[in-house]
Amino acid sequence: MAVTITPVDLERARKVAATVRDPEMPMLTLADLGVLRDVASVGSAVVVTITPTYSGCPAMATIRADLVVALHAAGFDDVDVRTALDPPWSTDWISADGRRALTEHGIAPPGPAPARSAGPVALTLAAPSRTTHCPLCGSADTQETSYFGSTACTALHQCRRCGEPFARVKEI
Repeated sequence: MAVTITPVDLERARKVAATVRDPEMPMLTLADLGVLRDVASVGSAVVVTITPTYSGCPAMATIRADLVVALHAAGFDDVDVRTALDPPWSTDWISADGRRALTEHGIAPPGPAPARSAGPVALTLAAPSRTTHCPLCGSADTQETSYFGSTACTALHQCRRCGEPFARVKEI
């Protein structure tokens, strides 16, 4: 006899999946990061859909494994984690709570993501000019010290007012 997931079980599975933390920025849950797209059921299986922050994100294998472990620990034996690439993830999907958590942990949250068009993407050779506020003192007098941070999603900055270095999540 096939067991099916009830609506109550599905809601519990959603809550469990929403608590799984991002391995690169553990102050964020997958829900806060906007990576958790859907939790559904097919028969007895819990089907979780996630979207990578960018193509080739090395954290995806860990995220997938962490979701399976969390759902198994909650009593869900049959778990299928799927990846959706369309629409592509955007930093605009980071929740207000996620943005607050980034700031509280000394990481500047991203500004609005660049507009996406249906046509060709214009090539720009200069880095876009953005105002980045220091997550520690709030000053806008900051400078980017490296476009490449500890993860592909971050850039390194320094505040000219308080002197502290900090990371900024890049707009995607």
